[in-house]
Amino acid sequence: MRLPDTGRKKQAGPPAMNLSRHLPALSWLRNYPHDWLRGDLIAGITLAAYLLPAGLGDASLAGLPPQAGLYACLFSGLIFWLFCGSRHTAITVTSAISLLIGASLAPMSGGDPARHAALAACTALLVGVIAFLAWLAKAGAIVNFISESVMVGFKCGVALFLASTQLPKLFGYGGGHGDFWERSGHFFKHLDQTKPAALVTGLVALAILILGKIFLKNKPVALVVVIGGIIAASLLDLESRGVKMLGEIPHGLPPFGPPAVKWRDINELLPLAFACFLLGAVETAAIGRMFAAKHGGRFDSNQEFLALAASNLAVGLGQGFPVSGGMSQSLVNESGGARSPLSGLIAALIVLAVTLFLSGLLRNLPQPALAAIVLVAVAGLFKLHALIHLWRGYRAEFIAAMAALLGVLGSGLLRGVLVGAIISLFLLIRRASRPHVATLGRIPGTRRFSDLSRHTDNEPTTGLLIFRPEASLVYFNVDHVRDAVMAAVAAASPKPRLVLLDLSSSPHIDLQAAEALGMLHRELAAAEIHLQLVEAHASARDTLRREGLEEKAGTISRFTSVADAVDAFTRDTA
Repeated sequence: MRLPDTGRKKQAGPPAMNLSRHLPALSWLRNYPHDWLRGDLIAGITLAAYLLPAGLGDASLAGLPPQAGLYACLFSGLIFWLFCGSRHTAITVTSAISLLIGASLAPMSGGDPARHAALAACTALLVGVIAFLAWLAKAGAIVNFISESVMVGFKCGVALFLASTQLPKLFGYGGGHGDFWERSGHFFKHLDQTKPAALVTGLVALAILILGKIFLKNKPVALVVVIGGIIAASLLDLESRGVKMLGEIPHGLPPFGPPAVKWRDINELLPLAFACFLLGAVETAAIGRMFAAKHGGRFDSNQEFLALAASNLAVGLGQGFPVSGGMSQSLVNESGGARSPLSGLIAALIVLAVTLFLSGLLRNLPQPALAAIVLVAVAGLFKLHALIHLWRGYRAEFIAAMAALLGVLGSGLLRGVLVGAIISLFLLIRRASRPHVATLGRIPGTRRFSDLSRHTDNEPTTGLLIFRPEASLVYFNVDHVRDAVMAAVAAASPKPRLVLLDLSSSPHIDLQAAEALGMLHRELAAAEIHLQLVEAHASARDTLRREGLEEKAGTISRFTSVADAVDAFTRDTA
């Protein structure tokens, strides 16, 4: 029961309760069941086995040394579990963001590895700031502004671009530069430089990974490839046969602090940071919604913004690069038996142990094996079946997906993200500006009316046309509605005597829409056709009355239904 308002100021709750609203871990840790620990422990170990190869592979995509990937997974994992609202979402580096970082920062860094690393860490800090501002503004709905069809096209483009960067490594020679077409041309022109030992190493790793995906789903096959590659390189002396190795990885942790960048760099990095935030927010929200639908509960996209903000700020200070929720890693975490976000902390602690004590063992990891891991990891990004589905049933969505795909291939990843965002907004505006205007007929034997174009057995009424615009009527769509009504009236034979406008699906009508309906009334009156408005919502009735529509079109009563108006017309014309 709600307490009465006594006029006194509301007192804040206990500090712990207020803090737990923003740190969900404080709530679930208090009641953490002991029998969950085994599942979280196993899931954490399994997740770490996936994070280690992903960190190494995605660091190479970002144009960074391997340890940067370990740092990103480590610092984000130590923080994310405290703030995230989803039990199974895993924070990690992702191929799309890593490739975006590498392609966008290469021209800015000018070939200087230290500057490249500093710019990447600064980008992570900016992503954290943007995510924090989005959380403050409660802008969770922003993730809905990039449509799934555009994301399909973008990810397909990323997968193809990624293949053009990794195939030369698989074949044992250096890759090219530029966009997808330039890199692909370089790959085919230099096939004669293929090193047989490197190609065999890469193909064997690729075969093991593909077989693992088929027969050992959700098992850490990539970790097996890493260990097997290191052993094979040591026993067979692959480096002397022309196979390039990963190289030395520094022991220990990096200096923790802000990267060495200039103020003008921050301005140049903002578009990249916003694109990384947008990709990370959309991916993390998609993962959270999927698990909420599967396991129950409520997904809070604003809380995930806070988790992304804290994680990226930690990563930026820890010399990493931007992170987000990872779909494949999160699925591995769930299938491994994770019961709470504690599994993410356990995985981060394992990455910490590797970083401190075992990083030297990674020196002899063959680059072709790492390229195979990256290629298989992102193979799921290219969803041919999704493109075919869009082509068959949703041509406009297919065109949007292909535009995003070609934007990535032709203009680069950063512009591809922006193209995708613009296309998504364009599709949203296009749909809103062209709502369906149904022409209604009576459902046989009832007093109900529905769309004649969908139900051809519905009964029209001679001398009467009934229209139902299926959206609020506002300044950017009312002309389309008016044109649709006038076109149907012009095509009707015989000419109608009454046009009935059912406003039951239009909860809001603005000033310009009310004026346009007044103009529609004048156009119909000039053709000796009466306009009647029925079933308007309360706020819509208020607007229409203020603009004088009742004086022109007759009383707009909340008691008069479409059926009542049709019955009255039938009696008058009998």
